Amino acid sequence: MTSSLHSGDPLVVLEDVHLTLRSAAGPVNILCGVSLEIAAGETVSLVGPSGSGKSTVMMVVSGLERPSVGRAWLDGNDLGALNEDALARLRRTHIGIVFQAFHLIPTMTALENAALPLELGGRRDAFSAAARGLAAVGLGHRLTHYPGQLSGGEQQRVAIARAFIAGPKLLLADEPTGNLDATTGRQVIDCLFEHRARHSTTLLLITHDPSVAERCERQIRLLDGRIIEDRSIAPSRIAAARRAP
Repeated sequence: MTSSLHSGDPLVVLEDVHLTLRSAAGPVNILCGVSLEIAAGETVSLVGPSGSGKSTVMMVVSGLERPSVGRAWLDGNDLGALNEDALARLRRTHIGIVFQAFHLIPTMTALENAALPLELGGRRDAFSAAARGLAAVGLGHRLTHYPGQLSGGEQQRVAIARAFIAGPKLLLADEPTGNLDATTGRQVIDCLFEHRARHSTTLLLITHDPSVAERCERQIRLLDGRIIEDRSIAPSRIAAARRAP
């Protein structure tokens, strides 16, 4: 495994993970022996062609998929040893997720969408915290608007506020700019990385955009369910990617 410049025990560990799904044509191997470690505070991009296993790695890391073979740990918790209720609690306290398709609830306002994770956790300050979170992503004036009244970029910023609201240790971002134009996508990525830096959150980011991938400290390339490259990105290249128009 690639060593990290970040100290302490790794936040994420996958050990020889295989995932095989059944189909009418027979078993399909989705992951084939994936092993990796991600340190707390590290920023990592997953790149590779469609069908290479990127989203499945993210699903395994979050406990939404269980490996057929191998083991997965998150913050020292053996995910294979937890039942579904325990996994749900771990996700609620440890993980924020930003999806390509936003996944906002259309009948809820921006404030209600952002507050939802804290409401589910029983936090009494859910709405005041959500209002602060939306203000931090530049949407303090859109609290009462519904997703259908927001632009794509605004909807994704609501999703970013929702993902960060509970102070997760790990942020998973699956093609967060995939449904946005280039200019809006750049604004959303800037917002995502600014929040990550402010909260020192570990980031695992799936992207097809090389300029976005190079904003991370490390890049993991997958092909046919295997890691074929795991490399650090030079600080000068990270800085250049962040300055690029």
